[in-house]
Amino acid sequence: MSLEKILDSENLEKLGALENKAAEDIIEHFVALCKPDKVTVITDAQEDIDYVRQLALDNGEEKKLEMEGHTIHFDGYNDQARDKGNTKILLPKGVEVSKALNTVPREEGLKEVLSIMDGCMKGKEMLVRFFCLGPLDSEFSILALQLTDSAYVAHSEDMLYRTGYEQFKKLNGSNEFFHFVHSAGELENGASKNVDKRRIYVDLQENRVLTVNNQYAGNSVGLKKLALRLAIKKANDEDWLTEHMFVMGVHPNGKDRVTYFTGAFPSACGKTSTAMLPGQTIIGDDIAYIRVDGEGQARAVNIEQGIFGIIRDVNPEDDPIIYKALTTPRETIFSNVLINNGKPYWLGMGMETPEDGMNFSGEWQEGKKGKEGKEIPLAHKNARYTIRISELENADKNADDPKGVPVSAFIYGGRDSNTNIPVVESLNWPHGVFVGAVLESETTAATLGKEGELKHNPMANLDFLTVPLSTYINSHLRFGEYVDKPIKVFATNYFLKEQGKYLNGMLDKKVWILWMEGRIYNEFKAIETPLGMIPLYEDLKKLFRQYLGKDYAKKDYDKQFSIRVDNYLEKFNRTEKIFKAEEKIPDVFWEHLQQQIQRLLDAKKKFGRSTIPPEQFTTD
Repeated sequence: MSLEKILDSENLEKLGALENKAAEDIIEHFVALCKPDKVTVITDAQEDIDYVRQLALDNGEEKKLEMEGHTIHFDGYNDQARDKGNTKILLPKGVEVSKALNTVPREEGLKEVLSIMDGCMKGKEMLVRFFCLGPLDSEFSILALQLTDSAYVAHSEDMLYRTGYEQFKKLNGSNEFFHFVHSAGELENGASKNVDKRRIYVDLQENRVLTVNNQYAGNSVGLKKLALRLAIKKANDEDWLTEHMFVMGVHPNGKDRVTYFTGAFPSACGKTSTAMLPGQTIIGDDIAYIRVDGEGQARAVNIEQGIFGIIRDVNPEDDPIIYKALTTPRETIFSNVLINNGKPYWLGMGMETPEDGMNFSGEWQEGKKGKEGKEIPLAHKNARYTIRISELENADKNADDPKGVPVSAFIYGGRDSNTNIPVVESLNWPHGVFVGAVLESETTAATLGKEGELKHNPMANLDFLTVPLSTYINSHLRFGEYVDKPIKVFATNYFLKEQGKYLNGMLDKKVWILWMEGRIYNEFKAIETPLGMIPLYEDLKKLFRQYLGKDYAKKDYDKQFSIRVDNYLEKFNRTEKIFKAEEKIPDVFWEHLQQQIQRLLDAKKKFGRSTIPPEQFTTD
């Protein structure tokens, strides 16, 4: 089907102004395949962007709430998280990736997904969108074309990404852009009906992702985790890093400086709440591109301009900045929370909640049970919010700097109830790469499947890797060689428990972050342990008083920072088995693994105990 047969003169003119045949060919191909009734080209003009937002309301994908700018979107009951099982890499013949990745032979997968997408937009409107991943006019940035029949998806992307229509004109006809094709498929009560045919297929050969029969943003918003997969491949080919990382500015009290950190955490492990800590500034909470500039300085940008965050447990005490943003007038999309009298409610919001309302299961009242016989909570555990970072009071002034911000440290964090201590500094860059590579975390509601299982998740990025794990680790090792201004690496864990109770408060993470920042400038001494460098009690006691206004007991320090040798040995035994199943893992990884195990065994022998308190070790 030629575009002239379905696009009116205004939309043809908008498309023609790009002078990009590659984009036109993609659009023409998928118009013919998906068979929408209407195609609308959206530019950077505010009237076009307003059209998308209004369309989401008109077609029922979103509904207005009581507060100005707030809307609610509900995903289908069985479409509430990233679908790892049906997210696959289309693997060309002769190409290798990690055995841990989900793949399908490219020709087989293409045949399947294109067959499912045949006619998937009948009776609907295709929106043609243009976005920029990263700041405008930056060497970091990658342009993206999005085709979707979901105004909710397109509206979300307007909030999450920078406009790209005018940027596409600067391509001068080049095909150097990512593209994404999404359809919610056939709808039933406003939700994707055929979730058994939900597919999210990543085509590295064509720099594209094809996704159908879903609405949940992690599966449908192409520029988020789907673009992350494409960018990881591109970064590894070009010697820079694409990471599942926040970017934040740390501002110590009484000191005229800002220190920029990036941090990689699996979903629902404290990533956004760390990036949003009171008194600090946020650049991004999810995905970073990191390059080394001409002076040997690592610099990072946030590819997004908004936040698609987990709303569970956001409350005025633990997350005051996010909570204030969510409870004041501004453009905000809530998804899969409870709505009662036009107001949103979610789990752990720190206030009394209604006993009935509308949620992701439809009409809801306390005690309602699903088909499987389990009680349905008032809001989904993976319920979300979407807001623009620029509207937050803690937005960093350099968030849109095309040069990026200088990075002084990487942080790796996961959800671990019985092993990892709250904060530790790696011994050096290669050891830091090892620390990131052996990251484990307990699963959460952010992905489909069982919660609470301990999963290996190197650099919190395993779900999104599109290169062999060995290639990915080698890229990190090489990156450290390019940097003249060293990057420190830290690991953190906010979820250590004893007898089912957390050993630290939700805001204690602020102290760990400020201790890390001080270590950049050698303002704190540290204790050398088999795992790396840990804080002195006296320093943490001062920081707790200075930043949180509370006492920090020595008994709490001992519980949190004691080295649980046997638990760590079990972890590294699990790690060894996983990595032995991979090919070409670099020798330096194995060296650090064996050294790590030996240091733990030596400490256990020396001190004659399997749980070793911090004062047993020596201060540097």
